[in-house]
Amino acid sequence: MPTLLCLTLTLLLGILPTSVQANDATWQALEEGSLVILMRHSLAPGIGDPPDFVVEQCDTQRNLSAGGRAQAQAVGRAFRERSILIAAVYSSRWCRAMDTAELIALGPVEPTPWLDSFFRGRGYQAQITQTAQQQIAAWEGPGNLLLVTIR
Repeated sequence: MPTLLCLTLTLLLGILPTSVQANDATWQALEEGSLVILMRHSLAPGIGDPPDFVVEQCDTQRNLSAGGRAQAQAVGRAFRERSILIAAVYSSRWCRAMDTAELIALGPVEPTPWLDSFFRGRGYQAQITQTAQQQIAAWEGPGNLLLVTIR
């Protein structure tokens, strides 16, 4: 079973100087590969989505701010500067997660429902969680798996 390494944007790119945002052991583990990196979308001010939002229509959802777009780009730069291999990128289908994954620019982004929110569809929580756990457990690399989620 692969090691699950949870990195958040606040740890990588918060208000701290770049030199202290991720420790050497974390970067070394990422360089070695075969990890699953689980991260939430970057900054999208507000809470939740409007009641009438449509997953396929970004203009109906809460979206990334300019700061959130800059955060995602900075994450990608940090990974590229350290030559961190990302073998696959999966994202929630929500626009703020897809935009984060695309702006990180570490490879093609595959939208997937098992990273979506189940806030409104609580009946799907167990199924979505089980599928995500199976996908994570199955990852073997080479390289790292990047998952960008809405939750």
